[in-house]
Amino acid sequence: MSRTGNLAEPTAPRLRLWCEFGAFFVLAPLLIAVLFPASWMFPALFTFTGIGIVLLHRTPGFSWAELRYGWNNWSWGELAVFAGAMVALCTGLVLLTRPDAAFFLLLNRPEFLAVIWVAYPLVSALPQELLFRPLFYRRYHAILPDGLALPLMNATLFAFAHLMYWSWIVAAMTFAGGLLFSWGYRARGSFFLAVLLHAIAGNIIFAAGLGVYFYSGNVQRPF
Repeated sequence: MSRTGNLAEPTAPRLRLWCEFGAFFVLAPLLIAVLFPASWMFPALFTFTGIGIVLLHRTPGFSWAELRYGWNNWSWGELAVFAGAMVALCTGLVLLTRPDAAFFLLLNRPEFLAVIWVAYPLVSALPQELLFRPLFYRRYHAILPDGLALPLMNATLFAFAHLMYWSWIVAAMTFAGGLLFSWGYRARGSFFLAVLLHAIAGNIIFAAGLGVYFYSGNVQRPF
């Protein structure tokens, strides 16, 4: 076999992964944010979750049993500290930016908030974590950087996936959340912990009133 042929064999799969990665984590969120109506948020999420499941299933060396690893690698004390910090952060932020929305659902529509608290972990947190933690880290690890650059890249793309909301608050919170959820998945080795932290954060956001920034009906594009 020629020297060129030997070089092409490892290069072609990497190129395909880069094209796949760019289309999935960069191009698609950009097109959704710029071209599609905000009401497409959940249909887009479910569509990409389905694609992500297929890609993850086809990832060499991946087993769905991995998602059970380290499921109990957390403590109630840690969750209590995290929840308390989230309550303080979200309360301060909503009072500073949208005091009219502070605790609106909790005070006026507790039954609707209860529905959100049940549905959010399943229809939002779980699919997002599947795409941005196992799929991101397991399928594309060969083409991604090492060290601190890796979780920073993950958090940046996680925030970018929320560009459709066109809100600096959403961008900042999802970037910080991306770092935290990556820590749960990688440092603690627990996909369950990543989903749990995401679910707690999202439910507190909606209870505090910051859900106004994460509601597609309130999206206003800057163009």
